Amino acid sequence: MTDLTASLNRGVDGTGPRKWLFAAMLGRITARHEPYVADRKRRLLGELGGSTVLEIGPGTGVNLAYLPPGARWVGIEPNAYLRRRLLAEAARRGVDAEVRAGTAERLPTADGSVDAVVSTLVLCSVPDQAAALAEIRRVLRPGGRFVFVEHVAAPKGTLMRHAQELATPLWSALADGCHPARDTLAAIERAGFARVEHESFDVPAALSSPHVAGVAVR
Repeated sequence: MTDLTASLNRGVDGTGPRKWLFAAMLGRITARHEPYVADRKRRLLGELGGSTVLEIGPGTGVNLAYLPPGARWVGIEPNAYLRRRLLAEAARRGVDAEVRAGTAERLPTADGSVDAVVSTLVLCSVPDQAAALAEIRRVLRPGGRFVFVEHVAAPKGTLMRHAQELATPLWSALADGCHPARDTLAAIERAGFARVEHESFDVPAALSSPHVAGVAVR
């Protein structure tokens, strides 16, 4: 593992009351949500053995539990209050890990340098979704995989979609920039990947349903 101080020097500050509050709440939020996505994560991430895996916005490090032996993991985490926690979780699980400060729109990683990128419940909150997806394509090697589990906008015209759109300003302010009405799957499909495979499913998660899970190949 790299030294945390060196990691912090490479990226953004990522501090402030809202970042601190979100970091404090994230463990409880994740624990409630994880049972509904665990099987899909286990299947998708379990295929990444022997790979260099870059994860954007890894939060508390919940996805480390699904990585197979032999995977090298690099986490790009913009929230400064979560970075030390991520290193501790990786050490506890015996994962070869590095944590870097940064954002999805400007990944501190060389072109074509990773075998897989993982994003789970992150693309809802990045300020520039198109830029983040372009960065994901940039850092993937040819044939590399972008593994995603994301909540997306409900179909247009539905009561859920109306509620998502109505709640977005307050929801985004309270949930670290999350936009419940983003059509994230459409953004992935137009991002220039060679192939996108996905499945849709619902979870009982207030405005954060439906979900999509899948793989986009570079």
